[in-house]
Amino acid sequence: MPKIFVTRKIPEAGISKLKSAGYEVEINPADKVLSKDELISYLKKGKYDAALVLLTDKLDADVFQAAGPQCKIFANMAVGFDNADIEAAKKAGIMVSNTPGVLTNTVAEHTFALMLAIAHRVAEADRFTRAGKYHGWEPMMLLGTDLSCKTIGILGLGKIGSRVAYHAVKGFNAKAIYYDVKRDENFERELRATFRATPEEVLREADFVSIHVPLLPATHHLINAERLRMMKPTAYLINTSRGPVIDEKALAEALQNKIIKGAAIDVFENEPAIEPALLKLENIILTPHIASATEATRDKMTELAAENIIAALSGQTPPNLVR
Repeated sequence: MPKIFVTRKIPEAGISKLKSAGYEVEINPADKVLSKDELISYLKKGKYDAALVLLTDKLDADVFQAAGPQCKIFANMAVGFDNADIEAAKKAGIMVSNTPGVLTNTVAEHTFALMLAIAHRVAEADRFTRAGKYHGWEPMMLLGTDLSCKTIGILGLGKIGSRVAYHAVKGFNAKAIYYDVKRDENFERELRATFRATPEEVLREADFVSIHVPLLPATHHLINAERLRMMKPTAYLINTSRGPVIDEKALAEALQNKIIKGAAIDVFENEPAIEPALLKLENIILTPHIASATEATRDKMTELAAENIIAALSGQTPPNLVR
């Protein structure tokens, strides 16, 4: 009977699918991120045929070697796969898969929730009210910013970025501009959106900038001090992609010095650590990497990861093969 190792407790949907396929499933009994040494120890001891892993698992040559020749696939329960050394997996003869598509709407909704919340000062108003500072309506109290009819700038026009733009244009009559390595003329026609040839053009023009790029060497610190200074002082920055695309120290300084008006981010440069200066600011909303965290979406992610494993162990190409 094939054995599957799951590196942390996940929703039951995917586990049930694996068991229904006749596999023995072993789950890390400690509900925590495994260190590299702990992961290697489990893999060597268990001699698993596949591993269902998370974006918090760092997968390098040592890990793939520890998995042994019988291990066919590491199924990543995430869209991104920057946690895996794909070349090392290739050399080890191990497939790597991901779970794209199923979380598009959920992440786009969370992005929009952040956008509205920072513009309308929702989190700040909640803290204000709970602290007993509300003593009645005031005409100048906690004034925010309208999103309707503003310019939304999208950096990275994948499925999530295009969905965020859709919500902005169709729901709020916003103007969409975007930068991506590939121009999408169909998207432009559908939403009357406009392509910009560089990120800098988006940053200078947009009232709200929403980041949806993968984490690559080229996108590390895509948003730095220099680029933050290009933004309007009335602009907001939203990030639900990967933390290291923003230089957090530079962002903290930009918010402190009112270089931009506000930010809302779901991901962090050195997770789970957060730049301490950000925690002290009122003009930023911080959520703990939960953009895909709905019951339905996490169920779908686990099921898709399981389907990738089942295909690999059946001698088929996984539907979402990265390598």
